[in-house]
Amino acid sequence: MDTSNIFSKMNQDMNKSIDHVMSEFSSLHTGKANTSMVESITVDVYGSAMKLRDVAAITTPDARTIQIQPWDKSTCAPIEKALLEAKLGITPLITGELIRLPIPELSGERREELCKMAQGFAEQSRIGVRASRKEAMDALKEAQKEGLPEDDFKRGEKDVQKNTDNAVGKINDALLAKESDLRKV
Repeated sequence: MDTSNIFSKMNQDMNKSIDHVMSEFSSLHTGKANTSMVESITVDVYGSAMKLRDVAAITTPDARTIQIQPWDKSTCAPIEKALLEAKLGITPLITGELIRLPIPELSGERREELCKMAQGFAEQSRIGVRASRKEAMDALKEAQKEGLPEDDFKRGEKDVQKNTDNAVGKINDALLAKESDLRKV
C-alpha cells in the first residue's frame, strides 16, 4: 500500500489554501497603489462577467494612484459601477476615457478594519488546511483497513501533522507580515 498519492493530494490542497490567502492579502491595500487591488474585480460587459484586467489596462503612475484605461470607451460606466460595488473605500474619478483611483491615506480605524479582514482571510485558509488534513487522515485510515502496516500508518499520521503545522505556520507568517505592513504609518 502506497501513501504517496495521499500526501501529494494533501500537499496540493494545502498549497492551494496558502496561495489563495496570499492573493487575498494582495487585494488589501496598505495606502500604496497596487494593481492587484483591482485587477480581479468582476465587470459586467459585453453580456458576460469579465475580470477588470481583461477589459482595461491597469497601471500605477505614482505611489498613490491606480489608473485604469479601458480598451473600449463604452466599458467606462460598467467599470465604474463594478469599482463602486467592490467596496474598496475608493471613489473612482473618470476623466474622459481614463479612470483614476486616488488611494487615500489610511486612518487608524481603517487600518484595524483591514487587519481584521486579513485575519478572517487567514482563518478561512487555516480551515482549508485543516480540511485537507482531515481528508488525508481519513485516507490513511482507509488504507490501514486495506492492509497498510501499523508503522507506516503511524509515520503517515506524523507526516500529515508536520505538513499541517508547516502550512499553518506559513499562513501565520504571511498574516503577521501583512498586519505589520497595514499598521505601518
